[in-house]
Amino acid sequence: MSDKKRALIAMSGGVDSSVAVHLMQKAGYDCVGATMRLYEAQPNNGDAEETAEKIENAEDRAYDEDAVCGSSSAVKDAEDVAKHFGIPFHAYDYRNDFKDEVICRFINTYIEGGTPNPCVECNRYMKFGRLMDKMREEGCDYVVTGHYVRVEYDEERKLYLLKKGHDESKDQSYVLYNLTQEQLAHCKFPLGEYSKDEIRDIAENLGLLNAKKKDSQDICFVPDGDYSAFIENYTGQSFEEGNFVNREGKVLGRHKGMIRYTIGQRKGLGLALQEPMYVYEKRMDTNEVVLCRNEELFSSVLVAEDVNWIIKPEEGKAIHCKAKARYKQKEADAEVECLENGRVRVTFTEPQRGITTGQSVVFYDGDTVLGGGKIL
Repeated sequence: MSDKKRALIAMSGGVDSSVAVHLMQKAGYDCVGATMRLYEAQPNNGDAEETAEKIENAEDRAYDEDAVCGSSSAVKDAEDVAKHFGIPFHAYDYRNDFKDEVICRFINTYIEGGTPNPCVECNRYMKFGRLMDKMREEGCDYVVTGHYVRVEYDEERKLYLLKKGHDESKDQSYVLYNLTQEQLAHCKFPLGEYSKDEIRDIAENLGLLNAKKKDSQDICFVPDGDYSAFIENYTGQSFEEGNFVNREGKVLGRHKGMIRYTIGQRKGLGLALQEPMYVYEKRMDTNEVVLCRNEELFSSVLVAEDVNWIIKPEEGKAIHCKAKARYKQKEADAEVECLENGRVRVTFTEPQRGITTGQSVVFYDGDTVLGGGKIL
């Protein structure tokens, strides 16, 4: 029997997870390929202008081809890569779990007036939830993904640390803040030491057919970016028109339904106004979309719930760190205070633009993730 450690590789058929197989084999691991079949995307015929606007507003998502759900074509691509490397391959059907854990949370957050981040939920409940269960069933020691992050063990503190990838332009630590110590002990992220260009070069040198495969730019189960049409088609619900108002309550026009708008949105409002206006707030109780000027989108304080600490702060002490409240946002100086019921209050030194319910706030000490939570 081999003494080699065994690694279950989460494979999407994309270049990142494919090179992850190579790097783990090179490091001496027995590898098993695995793809989760999660969703079969169906096209819809949403409004083209609105779709373009939704795609523009999708900057908050951590998109990468290895975050794409396992459609039938993705499963086939992953299986072909596994054959290339001569490793066993499994496709696990998790469509019902994905519906419950990711799609329903996504829809509910929109209906309740927030803006969800399904990549955070997918990583939490699927890749490092369901797939880690399969890791144990397959007798493997690690789950391996193509995320651009690193894990290190701190001997002094006896803690596993989640760190940014060396290529900060591809860093995906924001979407992995929910990882626990137990999970970090059984994760490998071999791409964390590389840049995207280096990974593509490796893929080309290996002769992989997907070496130049483009990264996904949309949520996997909404491939055209039209979130509102997806929600209406999926739920069978329609969402009533209502008023656009300014912060003083003056009616500015009519909106097409709450789920079609996100905080900070400017384009696609369908209004002729004297100056640029942005979505400031969605008042679900009155079915009003509140608009404001750009400078009014900035705020300094947020409260978050469902907080996961990778490095727990000292009890009763506020911590000073860097934080960001959107995936593409730059980190900013902040103070984090622990409240009751597992919540935190985050106070930024400088006001931040477009803090949004349903998104995540993540805390950093240099390149190390301290933790994070969901914005209330």
